[in-house]
Amino acid sequence: MSTLVLWDVDYTLVNAAGLGTRLYQDVFRAMFGRELAAVAPKAGRTDRAIALDTLALAGVPNPRAEVDAFLAELARHVAVLDGTALDGEASVQALPGAAQALRALARQDGQIRQSVLTGNIRILAEAKLRAAGLTDLLDFDAGAYGDAHEVRANLVDIARRAARLIWPEDFAGQATVLVGDTPLDVAAALATGARAVAVATGSYSRGALADAGAHAVLPDLTDTDQVLAAITSRTAS
Repeated sequence: MSTLVLWDVDYTLVNAAGLGTRLYQDVFRAMFGRELAAVAPKAGRTDRAIALDTLALAGVPNPRAEVDAFLAELARHVAVLDGTALDGEASVQALPGAAQALRALARQDGQIRQSVLTGNIRILAEAKLRAAGLTDLLDFDAGAYGDAHEVRANLVDIARRAARLIWPEDFAGQATVLVGDTPLDVAAALATGARAVAVATGSYSRGALADAGAHAVLPDLTDTDQVLAAITSRTAS
């Protein structure tokens, strides 16, 4: 039986240097003709939830009625930006060890299937990972994205269903592994019976991620053997 590995994007695989915040500001300006004072908390949350709360914070009447239009405009902005390979807008970089980890998992004799489970809308996730040179070993059709639901945990079954359409296998329980950098990544895994592998490359410490209940916590992705051990649940040295 294969394992479905679902990678978070921001601060797990890439550092996008605040690109998402700048895009939210540009989209809000385009839609409402004024500056956006603040973006709602983002870590571990979906674009649908972030956009909804951002619109509410900005005093937009009935933000739930505007959120789909906001996400559609966000996608249009990303499409234009991605056409320039993100040049001049942000320096999107793969985090240390990310490429090596993806390649090592891909070499596991077909036992590992890799996609993403991210708070980003799909076009933004793909643009970031393309800019970082990390798209080749990920099947984006098997993933789940931040426009699908406000609650991150609800993305897990979406990804499982999408993955089964590509690989007719059962990814129930810990045959699905979520890799992410926030307690919300961990919570999404635990709520759906998946294995939670946390990486302390974002704003949360190893202790905070362990306290959230992660099955394994890594300082980063630089030790490929340790990454493989955590994801495949072998005992790391």
